Amino acid sequence: MSGLRLIRRHAAAFGRFAGLGSGVTLAASAALVLLSQWIPWMAANALTTVASTVVATELHARVSFGHGRPGLAGHLKSAATMALGWLVTSAAVGSLAVFRPGAGLVLQQTVYLSATALVGIGRYLVLRLAVFAERAPRTRTGGGVRLRAAYDAAA
Repeated sequence: MSGLRLIRRHAAAFGRFAGLGSGVTLAASAALVLLSQWIPWMAANALTTVASTVVATELHARVSFGHGRPGLAGHLKSAATMALGWLVTSAAVGSLAVFRPGAGLVLQQTVYLSATALVGIGRYLVLRLAVFAERAPRTRTGGGVRLRAAYDAAA
């Protein structure tokens, strides 16, 4: 595959990843607002985080990366990237509070959104290269034919 074609393919996958991730995040935000009217905010946040992680993993596996169903292992690995991302964004905002107490909303959001963007890029790379990596096509050998012949002979 040519270099330009490879770049285009990965750029398209990253675009789908970013678009789907943003859409799921906006939907989760709306769900959080609605749920927090009936249950405590922390519980609503936990529910929407779990639900949005499951939905995003399914969408990223199937649409962003064309991988098919992710399975339990894919969901757990994706959840681990989300947990790590939460730690990174929390550390960024927490560091801001330590080093610039009383920072305004604009600076807080700038730090948070910058950390979130970096986490998103890192998450894309981990999911693309490790969790939902493209598999090299397997070459078929005559082993399957021999096994089938042995099975038929035994029957």
